[in-house]
Amino acid sequence: MIELKFFTETNQPSREEKSRVLDFLYHHLENFGDPKNDIEKAMDYALKVYPSFGGFVLGAYDAGQLVGAVVINQTGMKDYIPENILVYIATHNEHRGQGLGRQLMEAAIQQAEGNIALHVEPDNPARRLYEKLGFSSKYLEMRLQKK
Repeated sequence: MIELKFFTETNQPSREEKSRVLDFLYHHLENFGDPKNDIEKAMDYALKVYPSFGGFVLGAYDAGQLVGAVVINQTGMKDYIPENILVYIATHNEHRGQGLGRQLMEAAIQQAEGNIALHVEPDNPARRLYEKLGFSSKYLEMRLQKK
């Protein structure tokens, strides 16, 4: 049985738990991940470690072992920009294909207040799950990386 734990500004994870979620995301995001430092910034934003709009971190546990995690950041916007952005979601590679990703997404959707945006690479297999849950491609994202 999967146990879900939500961490927020008022329900902070312990230092050890935060480190465990950070390491989990870094390892299990695989080729769709970011540097550990960026993942930690997103988690800190969600947990309001520094001034931010907040959000939440969700951990999924099977017999006490972390098997999935989600980071949602609130954008401080509404309507023209969704209120939330799903920054990271990962499942343990041994638990893939068993509905855990769907369970995490459904819990995150229920917990988030307002609409949710996410970025997904075209070749990411999770894209089909997002589409089944009602996400659609409204825009093509373009970025300018200033040096």
